[in-house]
Amino acid sequence: MLNNNKTQFKRAATTFALSAVMAALVAISTFLIQFPVPATGGYIDIGDVMIFISALTFGPIVGGLAGGIGSFISDAVSGYLLYAPFTLIIKGLEGTIAGSISNQENIWRDAIAVTVAGVEMVGGYFLAEFFPLHIGWAALVEVPGNITQIVVGAAIGIPVSLVLRRRLPAAWRKS
Repeated sequence: MLNNNKTQFKRAATTFALSAVMAALVAISTFLIQFPVPATGGYIDIGDVMIFISALTFGPIVGGLAGGIGSFISDAVSGYLLYAPFTLIIKGLEGTIAGSISNQENIWRDAIAVTVAGVEMVGGYFLAEFFPLHIGWAALVEVPGNITQIVVGAAIGIPVSLVLRRRLPAAWRKS
């Protein structure tokens, strides 16, 4: 019983620490490379690379927390505070979905994971911009850029996570 509690504590501490580190990396990667989209007041970025690395390597909890919190922080400090609450949910779901679908043993499963998560992200931002943010059909302008974010995120995130999963201790992977 005592060993089980100790193991659970270690697992929770590891998940918390990984989530914090990965959220910081998501925030930095999202903040450093941004391409504004004047029609919507949003931007295109490369943060999805880190979200997919987080989710595919460490699982849905770390992926979701890193994606949501890291992207939220980037929006808040970049002057896109209006988007931040939507980003917290959309990017958090993106990381959670990708981490939940990936089984860490099959590259095709990783491709499906980022595709499904990508559809959620693109659709989520479109709906957020169309309805609550009242941007209307101009929200379509961001769709190609968001799709590009997913493609770049997958092209870099999947191979990097494959390497990390081979090299990291099993206790760190798939929280």
